[in-house]
Amino acid sequence: MSSAAFAHLDEAGHARMVDVTAKQPTVRSATARGFVRCAAETVSALRDGTVPKGDVLAVARIAGIQGAKRCAELLPLAHVIGVHGASVDLAIEDDGVAVEATVRTADRTGVEMEALTAVTVAALAVIDMVKGADRSALLENARIVAKAGGRSGSWTREGEDGAAG
Repeated sequence: MSSAAFAHLDEAGHARMVDVTAKQPTVRSATARGFVRCAAETVSALRDGTVPKGDVLAVARIAGIQGAKRCAELLPLAHVIGVHGASVDLAIEDDGVAVEATVRTADRTGVEMEALTAVTVAALAVIDMVKGADRSALLENARIVAKAGGRSGSWTREGEDGAAG
């Protein structure tokens, strides 16, 4: 595949930040999901609110929102864009914690990476909060499930009920 097929490579194959100056700002959103698999004892502690470090879901929610806003600092070719809305939802399930984030903007490029960053940072916060009691906790299946807006329009991952829009 030629480097011309990759927007983040110039003609010589060198990394570059895509120039979006000429694009008009439009409303865009993206939703990502992931899962933190935990031991049964950890799930019980999460449900009972007895995790020694405190309110795991509240900390993770704030961490995820903060992660969305700091995405461009972490990913060298991501654009600095306005994160105009970010929600992070966590749900305790029988085998761990489901994480979903939706990020919105009115800017020149999409927020897929911001949504993924929100999910992974929220999941990392969950792991950080439980790791003292559960070294087996792990992040799995972080993915974009939906996006809306921009030149390519809307997209939903097959088999997922995406929330972007």
